[in-house]
Amino acid sequence: MHHLSIAVIVFACVFGSALLGLCLRSLLPEHHLSDESIGVIKLTIGLIATMAALVLGLLISSAKSSFDTANAAVVRDATEIILLDRALAQYGPETQEIRALLKQSVVRGIQKASSGDSDQLASLRSPDELRRGETIQRRLAALSPHSEAQRQLQARAIQIAGEGLAMRELALLQAVGSTPMPLLITLVLWLCIIFGSFGLFTPPNTTVATTFFLGAVSTSIAIFLILEMNTPLGGTIAVSLAPLREALTMLGQ
Repeated sequence: MHHLSIAVIVFACVFGSALLGLCLRSLLPEHHLSDESIGVIKLTIGLIATMAALVLGLLISSAKSSFDTANAAVVRDATEIILLDRALAQYGPETQEIRALLKQSVVRGIQKASSGDSDQLASLRSPDELRRGETIQRRLAALSPHSEAQRQLQARAIQIAGEGLAMRELALLQAVGSTPMPLLITLVLWLCIIFGSFGLFTPPNTTVATTFFLGAVSTSIAIFLILEMNTPLGGTIAVSLAPLREALTMLGQ
């Protein structure tokens, strides 16, 4: 809802600027809208539009990269969970308790990630969750292998658990959201200037107002998508947890 509110504010600012431009057209003296004046205004607005397009493209690219990184992290985590569980299964019945802890950790993580609650999502990065992951590592290190095969499986399980915990924390930190608000505010300001200038150039009519409305809707949707993709674990647009749920069904078998 927070991102939707920002998108609505952006729409109001951009569309309001366009309407303000239409009103100013009728108030300005005629010589302010001469061909020479309009030519200078168009050159200036062209420069601002180019900068706005570059910033908008940069934000979209950054947001898409964050979303793809989080999506890849979910798939990788699911794979490592399965590999860890199978290594423990091959080790022997001594690992049943560790496998149960692993399954509980996965269930808890899926429940929090799919809740959509910001507090629940924040708790995934809490020290308590990190300590739970470290508990599994300590249990793995405390195993007493009785054969070379078990020693190899123990070493492999410790390696998988360590890499999985490190990558999980990295993915959670990347999924916090990284849209620079000053850059976003600057972009909205530029869009308002651009749409306001459009209103200055055009006599008011229904078709023009409808075009401005659609343009403002499009820009606000773009801002909404940027904000949503920069927080891929919560919101309307979120990464799929299907790989983790599929991995959960395979644990303990």
